[in-house]
Amino acid sequence: MTRHIEKNLDFNLSSYLFDLPTELIADRPVAGRDGSKLMVYNAQTGEIAHTSFRNLGDYLPQNSTLVMNQSKVFPCRLFGQKSTGGKAEFFILSLMADAQNTYPVMIGSGGKKQVGDEFFFGDMKAQISEVTPDGTFRVKFDCEREAFLNFLNDKAQIPIPPYIRNGIADEKDREDYQTIYAKELGSVAAPTAGLHFTQDLFNKLESQGIKKAFVTLHVGMGTFQPVKTQNILEHKMHSESFAIDTENLQKIQQKNLIAVGTTSLRVLESCYENGTFVVPENGSTQIFLHPGKEVKSIQGLITNFHLPGSSLLMLVSSLIGRQKTLELYQLAIEHKYRFFSYGDAMLILR
Repeated sequence: MTRHIEKNLDFNLSSYLFDLPTELIADRPVAGRDGSKLMVYNAQTGEIAHTSFRNLGDYLPQNSTLVMNQSKVFPCRLFGQKSTGGKAEFFILSLMADAQNTYPVMIGSGGKKQVGDEFFFGDMKAQISEVTPDGTFRVKFDCEREAFLNFLNDKAQIPIPPYIRNGIADEKDREDYQTIYAKELGSVAAPTAGLHFTQDLFNKLESQGIKKAFVTLHVGMGTFQPVKTQNILEHKMHSESFAIDTENLQKIQQKNLIAVGTTSLRVLESCYENGTFVVPENGSTQIFLHPGKEVKSIQGLITNFHLPGSSLLMLVSSLIGRQKTLELYQLAIEHKYRFFSYGDAMLILR
């Protein structure tokens, strides 16, 4: 009976809530990236260590392979006006255009929005082509793709989360909110566990026998969509596209994989079949990891400290259990760890 009640608590949204002092929400990264704090939890021994991220290699198992998401954040927030003169904000959700050369967009503006509505961003004109069932829009921009990408790079803002300075980015965020190994353009949010790495740290890890492999998952808004259903099993994750090239797939087939970030873990777990990794033809995943889902693909996870009630907190709980996760989060609060995208990190060893 007790086990049944405990299981119900694991599926209850309110069981993943905790009080976080607002002063622990990081609004800028620490200087030097790898100077952030690192909490290390060894699930086998129960040991907990508090150290600096630059000492990461001292805690990783021998012959580990770090698996990192090399997706690159693109500037996707545009501020302009409607044809009627009212203010409008576009949040472009993906750089993957459809056959009609339209892009998925969230639109913030007054009044009802419908097919044919026009918006202006300086010299750029955009028009709604479709209103989709999920409340977003398909939008056509009046220029070719290369000009569109250049326009975004020049005029759009980097999409930092709303809990960081109310989501208003500046020029510094263009560097800060990007991993140093970002390569494939397409994410609307950074794979933030990777923000702690520097080239000096990579050199040190290499000297310690730690290897690297890369995957690409373009982070969409679905990863950070709040869980709204009281029963978390009713939560639906949005689909996100991913890819692994042949060279990196061979590296990933080795043991002792340490996922750098929740997005890397979601890729690995989506590809894991009977002790090996097979990339599915469709190259997309809607996987939702939570207690009750057994994670088989990794030996460890590097991740930041996540929002209360988020699917990312549930993912961490799938590795070490909800109660232990919340216990470690409380310890992080007591030790003044910095939370969320620009915050400190945790290494979980299984």
